[in-house]
Amino acid sequence: MDLLNTLVEKGLRGESPTRAEALAVLATSDDDVLDVVAAAGKVRRRWFGRRVKLNYLVNLKSGLCPEDCSYCSQRLGSTSGILKYTWLKPDQAAAAADAGVSGGAKRVCLVASGRGPTDRDVDRVSQTIAAIKSRHEDVEICACLGLLSDGQAQRLREAGADAYNHNLNTSEATYGDITTTHTYADRVSTVQQAQSAGMSACSGLIAGMGERDEDLVDVVFSLRELNPDSVPVNFLIPIEGTPLAGDWNLTPQRCLRILAMVRFVCPDVEVRLAGGREIHLRSLQPLALHLANSIFLGDYLTTEGQSGKDDLAMIADAGFEVEGTDTRTLPQHRADALAAAGGGCGSHGAEGGGCGPCGDAPRAVTETDEPVAEPVAVTAGESHADLVAVRRRGAGTELPPNA
Repeated sequence: MDLLNTLVEKGLRGESPTRAEALAVLATSDDDVLDVVAAAGKVRRRWFGRRVKLNYLVNLKSGLCPEDCSYCSQRLGSTSGILKYTWLKPDQAAAAADAGVSGGAKRVCLVASGRGPTDRDVDRVSQTIAAIKSRHEDVEICACLGLLSDGQAQRLREAGADAYNHNLNTSEATYGDITTTHTYADRVSTVQQAQSAGMSACSGLIAGMGERDEDLVDVVFSLRELNPDSVPVNFLIPIEGTPLAGDWNLTPQRCLRILAMVRFVCPDVEVRLAGGREIHLRSLQPLALHLANSIFLGDYLTTEGQSGKDDLAMIADAGFEVEGTDTRTLPQHRADALAAAGGGCGSHGAEGGGCGPCGDAPRAVTETDEPVAEPVAVTAGESHADLVAVRRRGAGTELPPNA
């Protein structure tokens, strides 16, 4: 396919496709999806080899958010039966982070619900960063605390935060349909504040909220212009009790095309397979590793993910390897640019250095297992609400975390 050959050539040079070419990737047929994955996989391997970076979420404060983001179970007016708790103490958060680091996570993402942190909240998070880094000196810390006020990004950087996550989520044209309590411009400003303070910017999107192909391309090109070092790609988790609970607009093939489009537009950026991968990609998750070079390990903010041991088995079975703390994630030119800006987390060591929104995958069948039902083909619009499990373990509970 001439389109894919052109995109591979551009991606290997670190160049972005045109908008028309990006749209054409989303318009390819299911019959061509393996060709699309193979093409984008060449670009992924050019810049990131066969390494997979593991990230681990710690939800520092859950629920009770005054914002009205339609996709979020922590939103104002949500009737989702999620865990609700106020700030974890630094030692509690550090203990939660231990599980992820022990499971192989290279980055810990500290997330708190709310419009944005108060200065006292920044103090709390600073103490938590210190507690984690006292146990794990080489771990990367990404903060995700909402909209930042003047000076807060610099304080977080001085406290040891390597990165800051704030997703654009959707296109500027459709942002008001998803959220009304803050603006798209507010989000862009926060990412820019993090960059100005020397933190590595992490900003991505949520697919599956009823957007058009044009909206997906718009937000990804906006992200390229904003130039974050990592781009989390979330697939909407339609959680009961939220306005988008009935929005099941994705198929596994659609998800793969979206990831491929992001990889082509952002060839040398850390593309993270984030929330919703288990319920929308399902058995095709291993194919997504040929497109994304980073995933979240274990659970998300308010929902459960695939078990950590199954994540690690999936990576190994697909022929990839977990990226170590002594390995640089970003390509050399991006790591150098980040270092020149005084920023952290482009690298650790000398080789090859987000957080997403709020059902475990099935085990491999053995001969002693009970027979299982034949798989059923799925189409967009079919609900898989049975695969959405509210998190009842880990941070904010007495149960051990999933990592």
